[in-house]
Amino acid sequence: MKGLLYRTFPTSGGDYTPIIEEGNEKLKHIEFGILRLKEGEFFQEDLENKEVALVILEGKCTVKVREKEWKSIGERENVFSGKAYGIYIPPNSSYQIRGEKDGEIAIAKSPSDLKTEPHLVTPREVKVRSAGKGNFQRNVYDIIGSDIKAGRLLVGETINLPGNWSSYPPHKHDEDNLPTESKMEEVYFFKVNPPQGFGFIRLYDKRHDEVYTVQNNDVVIIPKGYHPVAAAPGYSLYYLWILAGEKRILSPKDDPEHSWVKES
Repeated sequence: MKGLLYRTFPTSGGDYTPIIEEGNEKLKHIEFGILRLKEGEFFQEDLENKEVALVILEGKCTVKVREKEWKSIGERENVFSGKAYGIYIPPNSSYQIRGEKDGEIAIAKSPSDLKTEPHLVTPREVKVRSAGKGNFQRNVYDIIGSDIKAGRLLVGETINLPGNWSSYPPHKHDEDNLPTESKMEEVYFFKVNPPQGFGFIRLYDKRHDEVYTVQNNDVVIIPKGYHPVAAAPGYSLYYLWILAGEKRILSPKDDPEHSWVKES
């Protein structure tokens, strides 16, 4: 499973940086990139047979989709300072983003032919789940969750406290075997606080076993396998997670060798 880590570097405002592009040999359902806008700058895109999830990582912007317009949304200074605004944009839409305050927006895409309406998710509507316990306790924030009508995308955020683990016990979702497991591919986009810090992700199954050091703004794609994450002591570790699959059902399977820790 080599070639799963993408090291990205911030650009100046007004630039969209595609990171996971259409035709990626390891992913079928997810495209991903980062948009950085300065105040007054615009970004526009016309979609054909693709749905989009926007997550405002920091800053403020105005977003217009079809006849709907949401003005000056976004209220956090960075991803560690509160819950996000998110927007689901259905296929065959045109959308425009105007920067109201220098900021950064994550853009996830997936093929879809679903007919539905754009949907704004405010921080108050983001659902918060506490998962794990002890040094693998973490908060999970569902932004584009199963309660929002979408074709394939599920999007949210997770924050590890310093030294803590997440996606633990290790789980996977690469087989279509409901109700035990649903097949979905995934992408993680990382932030670290303070930004010079680091964390780790292990990607493994019966045939492969690799560990990547992740730094601020890194992206890791997860086409298959178990994928636990750890934050280095002294550093909080955030990741935006994007899931997509044919059935849009999140049903992960724990590694049976480590699932006992839930009861310890």
